[in-house]
Amino acid sequence: MNRINHKMQENKKLLSIYFTAGYPALEDTVQIIEDLEKNGIDMIEIGLPFSDPLADGPTIQESSTIALKNGMTTAILFEQLKNIRKTVSIPLIVMGYFNPMLQYGVEAFCEKCQEIGIDGLIMPDLPLDVYEADYKVIFKKYGLINIFLITPQTSDERIRQIDEASDGFIYMVSSASVTGSKSGFGNEQETYFERIANMNLKNPQIVGFGIKDAETFDQATKTSKGAIIGSAFIKYLTANGVNEVNSFIKLIR
Repeated sequence: MNRINHKMQENKKLLSIYFTAGYPALEDTVQIIEDLEKNGIDMIEIGLPFSDPLADGPTIQESSTIALKNGMTTAILFEQLKNIRKTVSIPLIVMGYFNPMLQYGVEAFCEKCQEIGIDGLIMPDLPLDVYEADYKVIFKKYGLINIFLITPQTSDERIRQIDEASDGFIYMVSSASVTGSKSGFGNEQETYFERIANMNLKNPQIVGFGIKDAETFDQATKTSKGAIIGSAFIKYLTANGVNEVNSFIKLIR
């Protein structure tokens, strides 16, 4: 069984952290992953920087720009992660955009992920129908779970299609905006969270966008399996450096 599926079965609310590979410095990637696991994080999303990150807010965009200037590439990330399973056991997910994956070669990319021990991929710009028609067989061949996003604007019909195509969890975007732009959750988000919970989907949901502290984590996980923190963690890294990961996690739980 995939590590993601194992993790979803645990009787707890899950905390996942997103960070940009190669930021703040090119060689920080492995230390950040190891420190996150040591401090009780349940799952990690490793951001593969891209020059045109449409769904990302200014914080993640800036971290991607710096990571690319630092020299981060797909090949370098894979090289950095080649021994990661000697020290890390929690689920690892690569989150990025489809263009770098396509440039690398989709099957070669998936094969390398399996070799390293990556459990899943999040490619927000890979449409469901294209995935199912052209790439699902490849993902399955290499044991990779493809994770789809839904937003408050996603129709119930579309959500059920995504639920049927999914095997792991559904990434539940808390709003229609880009990452890092919310200061909390209002009635609109609360209604959305309840609407999805009442659909009784077969896959658990993990909420992302707008989670930054214990309060928003608790709000987001009231009706979901867990939450993802990205922009707030990157801001903390920027201000405090990579040796203060434990201090950030203490702010959340």
